[in-house]
Amino acid sequence: MSIGELQGAAERAILAGVEWKRRRPGRHSPSSPANSHTEAEESLEELGELAESAGAVVVDRAGQTRDGPEAATLIGAGKVRELAALAASTRADVVLFDHDLTPTQQRNLEDQLGVKVLDRTQLILDIFARRARTREGRLQVELARLSYLLPRLTGHGAEMSRMGGGIGTRRGPGETKLETDRRRIAVRIKSLERELDGVRGTRTVHRQQRSAVPLATLALVGYTNAGKSTLFNRLTNASVTADARMFATLDPTVRGAMLPSHRRVLLSDTVGFIRRLPTTLVKAFRATLEEVTEATLILHVVDVSSPYATEHTAHVHKVLGEIGAGQIPQLLVLNKVDRLPHGDARSGCDIAARAHAPSVAVSALTGEGIEALLTKIDEVLPFDLLSRVQFRFPVGEGAGLSMLHELGRVLDVRYGEKFCDVDAEVPESLRQRLAAFVS
Repeated sequence: MSIGELQGAAERAILAGVEWKRRRPGRHSPSSPANSHTEAEESLEELGELAESAGAVVVDRAGQTRDGPEAATLIGAGKVRELAALAASTRADVVLFDHDLTPTQQRNLEDQLGVKVLDRTQLILDIFARRARTREGRLQVELARLSYLLPRLTGHGAEMSRMGGGIGTRRGPGETKLETDRRRIAVRIKSLERELDGVRGTRTVHRQQRSAVPLATLALVGYTNAGKSTLFNRLTNASVTADARMFATLDPTVRGAMLPSHRRVLLSDTVGFIRRLPTTLVKAFRATLEEVTEATLILHVVDVSSPYATEHTAHVHKVLGEIGAGQIPQLLVLNKVDRLPHGDARSGCDIAARAHAPSVAVSALTGEGIEALLTKIDEVLPFDLLSRVQFRFPVGEGAGLSMLHELGRVLDVRYGEKFCDVDAEVPESLRQRLAAFVS
């Protein structure tokens, strides 16, 4: 049965969030009441988008403010009774918590609420499991799910054998012996890690092959649903899936694009980031994220029309730092300007000022600003300056001349009996490739 479906109908979900009054070590809690309210609301809105992406229908929301988490249920006995009544009155199938739950908390909540309970990480993992298309993507998602499940087996006991359809219920019948389950999962994790190491090796070979033909690699990164795939399609004339659902694109795609200087570059579309992206996913997708760490320039796409654009930008910077890509040059692409009131670019200016990075305002949907973006990429690429070079090709050497026309700017061609002399403006990488024909 597909995710988000139960007996042929979309699952009815209640969102549950908790706002902490003060910061606690290891907790995602705000630093001030004003900021906390905004962050808590945004996080719950994001959880709702995740639920809809998983195929659920959000029927209600429940919030709470506490000094700290309650050990048994996170939210306390009184709130549990209130949530149980809400689940009964709305005929909810599942309660989605905007926090990570311990195995004990999840079990206690399910017993007392009488419906399925999932935390934020489980929901994200489930969406990834649904969206992965390539073998690599499926391996990465399975590794993340098993890594998350392994330490949570304690206490399930006989319940490991239950089955169900809908969000978060991709587990098959379990075995009664917990140690057997642990061993089987641990063996599978090792097997997945070996397979992904093979994928990683293959990616390394591909990168080495690309580096043999020296082209700059640009990695598109950004918060999920910022418009990366739409921009990727606009720049490369590709047909990567692009829709408004979160995590619509999981598997990386690399395509070529041409800059105004006739330099050819490679663009890589990557998975969208999100606040509190599960560490199991970050680790599992390391092979994919290496495309970012190996990039010459990062195109950081920001949905400038979002009221949370500044926060989203900060979250992406944080993840880039975590994966070792924080020092790579960035170009901020302020996307979706078509959604802003006419002439109102103040939010984009604020984001660019905070990020201390060059920026370009575009609309990937309408094409506005795309030429300016390509020109700016030409300006900020940290290497491969253009130079005027004279080449001499043997008359039968058509490949080199064709490469000049494709990747450089041919200024003059003079044919002789044995040789063809060409004046051209070319990037340094192309001059090196054709060094044998430089006159």
